[in-house]
Amino acid sequence: MCPSRPASVDLAIDVWQNRRPMQTREHAIDVVGLGHSHGDRRAIEDVSFGAETAEIVGLLGPNGGGKTTLFRILATLLRPDNGDARILGSSILSDPAGVRRSLGVVFQRPSLDMKLTVAENLRHHGHLYGMSSAPSRARSREVLAALGVADRATDRVATLSGGLQRRVELAKGLMHRPSVLLLDEPTTGLDPNARREFLEQLRELRRRDGVTMLLTTHFMDEAERCDKVGILDAGRLVAFDEPKRLKSALGGDIVVIECPDPGPLRDRIREKFSIDAAMVGGSLRLSSPGGHRIVSLLVEAFRDQLTSVTWGQPTLDDVFVSLTGRHMADAAA
Repeated sequence: MCPSRPASVDLAIDVWQNRRPMQTREHAIDVVGLGHSHGDRRAIEDVSFGAETAEIVGLLGPNGGGKTTLFRILATLLRPDNGDARILGSSILSDPAGVRRSLGVVFQRPSLDMKLTVAENLRHHGHLYGMSSAPSRARSREVLAALGVADRATDRVATLSGGLQRRVELAKGLMHRPSVLLLDEPTTGLDPNARREFLEQLRELRRRDGVTMLLTTHFMDEAERCDKVGILDAGRLVAFDEPKRLKSALGGDIVVIECPDPGPLRDRIREKFSIDAAMVGGSLRLSSPGGHRIVSLLVEAFRDQLTSVTWGQPTLDDVFVSLTGRHMADAAA
């Protein structure tokens, strides 16, 4: 059963699911009606959104939600069954070579040669883009300095920590000065400090060079740091907006009620307070301004029927729950 949600959330979903962004000078990425199937399974369906120049856009969703399929299509590694996307005006269908010239790509799995040094990895990558030796050396020094790993240029990649290796992956993707950067789960496997440092590097890169970035993630805190977030579930884009706007559309604090028998308690709450609570994963959830007052009323009225009642400001996981009726971790399972 899907939880009830404010009309503002339904309106936002309707706007974004039916929107067909037009190419404008401000848009670095335009995705229009993309769909793709893996055999009999529909991996993505009718996905449309736009990313403005110098924006960081996050695609948030569970494993199997369609993020990597969409990433591979935008990176021109996979041809969609329908729809199109334009990167700085170049179509992934009619001009994939033009798209690739504008793109830097950081894959989820490591693409570095562990036996080569940091500088050697970057220079070889530069050669793939037609950079001669002198410009390649100069550019590798430049990007390594910008990402704080210049002092490790002569070290073999295998000797670096996971966080430093991800910085080198990012440096490699920036060698040819791309205007758009695609990153697939870029912080997977990093500890929290390394993840924060990597994300700060992305924000500094955006500020300094005006690079537009699109990253896939299943980390809520990572999505919170993006300018815009698209939520993917079962291959569909169910919402796309600024994180704070997605959360504010829920209409207030989130109250979570744990109890042995949620069905009958939900009916009693509706009868006594005219409040509709949604049943999600064995708990009752509702949104309301001033959650602490609702908690007091619930405890006073149903003390002997409650295991616990908590409240707090909404998160992106709460947004996912409101849109899909389940937690993102449950959707991944």
